[in-house]
Amino acid sequence: MKHPELAKMSGPHKAAAFMLAIGEDYGRPIWEQLSDDEVKELSQAMASLGSVNSKVVEKLFIEFTSGVSTTGSLQGSFDSTERLLRKILPPDRVSSVMEEIRGPAGRTMWDKLGNVNEVVLANYLKNEYPQTVAVVLQKIRPEHASRVLGVLPEDFAMEVVMRMLRMESVQKDILDKVEQTLRIEFMNNLARTSQRDSHETIAEIFNYLDRSTETRFLTALEDRNRESAEKVRALMFTFEDLGELDPQSVQTLLRNVDKDRLAIALKGASDGVRDLFFSNMSERAAKILREDMEAMGPVRLRDVDEAQVEMVNKAKDLAETGEIILADNKGEDELVY
Repeated sequence: MKHPELAKMSGPHKAAAFMLAIGEDYGRPIWEQLSDDEVKELSQAMASLGSVNSKVVEKLFIEFTSGVSTTGSLQGSFDSTERLLRKILPPDRVSSVMEEIRGPAGRTMWDKLGNVNEVVLANYLKNEYPQTVAVVLQKIRPEHASRVLGVLPEDFAMEVVMRMLRMESVQKDILDKVEQTLRIEFMNNLARTSQRDSHETIAEIFNYLDRSTETRFLTALEDRNRESAEKVRALMFTFEDLGELDPQSVQTLLRNVDKDRLAIALKGASDGVRDLFFSNMSERAAKILREDMEAMGPVRLRDVDEAQVEMVNKAKDLAETGEIILADNKGEDELVY
């Protein structure tokens, strides 16, 4: 007869208990045959296994038709899982697996939340009670809380602010309950998904498409999901967005780009962007560049796209080192990449 606790265990948890029970020597040949996804799934199950009674383990071995019994109970945790994996798999593979199942880095739950993208966190919190959100925002770093608050719906955000203003000390049992709920419902799900907003990833990919392909993809995306298309379009940084640069940033960019590539890029630019670059050059340099552009004659659109992508990437490189400041394409707050 199957043990009642064993009957409640899922397939991955049974496999996790079995692999913990047989240990390193007997488990190594099995681990080596698993794919990365299988290792991640099994490791996730190990990390969330908790305590397994020795009788359950014994019944588990029988179920696996192993005939092997166990000498004691098992305790599955992140640490025991990592120790076992480090004896079996290459260090870089272990680090990758554990990073994914642990979720964002941090020693405490609140440290981890502080490393979650504000959009991802806000999308989860907007479905919680305002009082719960108020507790969370009081526990994470103020600068991160401000970003989360800015993403939440305005009415909901104000309700949260009012709760925070009225809040006194939070009882430990309430805090523990909030932390447990976040760990189970949010962090575990987050560990199985990308920690980065997928719209950001798509926007960066689309930035590298040529103009016609980019238009084709965005149009198709709008037909399927207009909201996602608008998010992606807002996150994309294109050559035309260089028109928002301040004069000092334009001059810095000009000093760091090849003049021939600049001429090709400006051939396909709007009048506003052209004028911005010309106005930040000496009269002589601007005259020479205009003459070079006229002498080129017609230029293939693909060549223009390539030159413009090069300039955008150079601008991002300069922004990353703090030499220039890029503004977002909605003309709001300054955004440094």
